[in-house]
Amino acid sequence: MNNLWTETGYISLNKTGEQLCGDRVEVTGGGESNRTTLVLADGLGSGVKANILSTLTSKILCTMISGGMSIESCVETIAETLPVCSVRKVAYSTFSIISISDNEIAELIQFDNPEIVVLRNGVRYNYPYTTRKIAGKTIHESRFPVEENDVFIAMSDGATYAGVGHRLSHGWQRENIIDFAEANYLPENSAKYIAGTIIDECNRLYEGEPGDDTTVAVVRICARHPVNLVIGPPATKDQDIKMMNLFFAKEGAKIICGGTTATMAARYLRRDLKPTLQYFDPEVPPISLLDGVDLVTEGVITIARVLKYAEDYLDGTDLSASWTTKKDAAALIACELFEKATDINFFVGRAVNPAHQDPDMPITFGIKIQLIESLAKCLERMGKQIKVSYF
Repeated sequence: MNNLWTETGYISLNKTGEQLCGDRVEVTGGGESNRTTLVLADGLGSGVKANILSTLTSKILCTMISGGMSIESCVETIAETLPVCSVRKVAYSTFSIISISDNEIAELIQFDNPEIVVLRNGVRYNYPYTTRKIAGKTIHESRFPVEENDVFIAMSDGATYAGVGHRLSHGWQRENIIDFAEANYLPENSAKYIAGTIIDECNRLYEGEPGDDTTVAVVRICARHPVNLVIGPPATKDQDIKMMNLFFAKEGAKIICGGTTATMAARYLRRDLKPTLQYFDPEVPPISLLDGVDLVTEGVITIARVLKYAEDYLDGTDLSASWTTKKDAAALIACELFEKATDINFFVGRAVNPAHQDPDMPITFGIKIQLIESLAKCLERMGKQIKVSYF
């Protein structure tokens, strides 16, 4: 097993005036699983009918492909399953499939969507493909080894139509999208961030009024980046050393949340804890500095803000991640957990914080545990490998 990781992310824009998106992205696997499969389906038309067509297509294809079924069986099943449009008399949904096996081999299967873009070291990669007819549909298939920092960009035709009737006469051509992706490429950019930069440009070209459902989905191959976060001291003092031993023995970035926890870590490391008074956000307490630790923050208030960022981040229609440009403690944690981390280890102390027993404060005992559990679930949905240990 190599030390690579498969990361996915996507964002959609609804056609102006529509409550439902006619595009749908479905993902199975992810992270260190043997197979990660992403399907982007674009249903005929827009609105409810398109949403039904794309939802059925993406779920069926994702389930069958990840289960090892042949593409013939998949396409035939789609042809037999999709409802027929009463107006156009056709059952129609285009699709793009990106499947990564063992973080080593990429398989691309494409039908009528704009051709998947692959960047290798930030530059377009002309991957091989073959073409054949299955159930009357022309299918493009590709299979090739992946490399670290490979980026796969799938899109619905709303992306290539961007600007029609507004800024561009013939839309945002695929070649121009590739140029844009290359110009904005950085190895550290996450899949969601890459999708966001492209969809944001689509929205700009549409002048904020998309003429079609528009989706960009990205798969990125990256090196694993473990992150360890400790919050709260153990329930009993005799567990302090054990908790610190395990925390500092772990490979990867180190984040400490909570004043009491930071003091305990400083004592363990025999180093000075240095508070700062930089309030980048008046609602988020400032960070502290401790040699040997990447980030030291306050506890419950900061993590509550991180959880809010995580919930917004998982919204597939969210175009602006405000935390990416901020420097407060919660934003710094969000950047580390959402954008960089692949494996996240939480070390959670069960000690009762006397400050949380004040009936005048809007927090109660147990809120720390609830926050971490909710945050862990959000991070799992992002495709992170999560482990939570209680002390």
